[in-house]
Amino acid sequence: MPGWNATHIPDQSGRTAVVTGANSGIGYVTARELARRGASVVLACRSAARGRAAVVRLLAEVPGTEAEFMELDLADLASVREFAAAYGRRSARLDLLINNAGVMALPYGRTVDGFETQFGVNHLGHFALTGLLLPRLRAAPGARIVNVSSGFHVLGRIDATAADPADPGGGHGYRRWIAYGRSKTANLLFTHELSRRFEAAGSPITAAAAHPGYASSNLHSGAAKLEGPTLNSRVAALGNAVLAQPTSSGALPTLYAATAPGVRPDAFIGPRLGWRGAPARSWRAKWTLDDGSGEQLWAASERLTGVSYAALPR
Repeated sequence: MPGWNATHIPDQSGRTAVVTGANSGIGYVTARELARRGASVVLACRSAARGRAAVVRLLAEVPGTEAEFMELDLADLASVREFAAAYGRRSARLDLLINNAGVMALPYGRTVDGFETQFGVNHLGHFALTGLLLPRLRAAPGARIVNVSSGFHVLGRIDATAADPADPGGGHGYRRWIAYGRSKTANLLFTHELSRRFEAAGSPITAAAAHPGYASSNLHSGAAKLEGPTLNSRVAALGNAVLAQPTSSGALPTLYAATAPGVRPDAFIGPRLGWRGAPARSWRAKWTLDDGSGEQLWAASERLTGVSYAALPR
């Protein structure tokens, strides 16, 4: 692991990867580097214009590769179901599912299905997508699922016993960074419970999580813009310019979790120094490893999305 970089990605020829939010930033770099090593990549993006432009750019950077855009809006469960059905018509198997897309520190809002936006997009959309694509993943030897979380998961715990864990306060007292942390905790609890269920079922699929550290990305830029011309936003902009590692480095933990030999189930991979550096095992809050919380979140997620993992009983 020391010094690991994109040149160490094993040959991915014959494998197919779906990368959500791949039109820019870490998602785009992830798709590009997988393609560079021979994978066929599907860029799953909300914006058709940006998604198709990203495919054109990727094909220019990696000539001869197989890349395509497929529309996916994680804030709309109907779109998630349409994507999964369309992918099923396209291919019988899926080797890598990179649940990368996300939103950060948004003002209070709701998804098409009525969920608090950050929890709905960052967790529930990916929970539904993974469940719907599970038959394709089970058909691929050595399949992996990587959920992209964040060090900011420490800001928010989840009460999965609440009637609506996605929005326990109904918008009252909403704090956008706490909501973001809650959604990132959900990514890790989902990974933990998914890994536990794969092991119980004797499934060879590996579920792992990753985070980019402090990387210059559209997420950070968007969050800074929402702050407006405040001291905090100026400090954030300075941090992005001076301290943040480039997007190409921020994608390395995801790429490591997706491709490196010997990645253990429920691993959490991040930069070695926490905020930057080569991929390494990352610290995580103890509540993201709690079996009871994982089971409760799983049950709530199935209820809220209507997606049942029948092949993976508790």
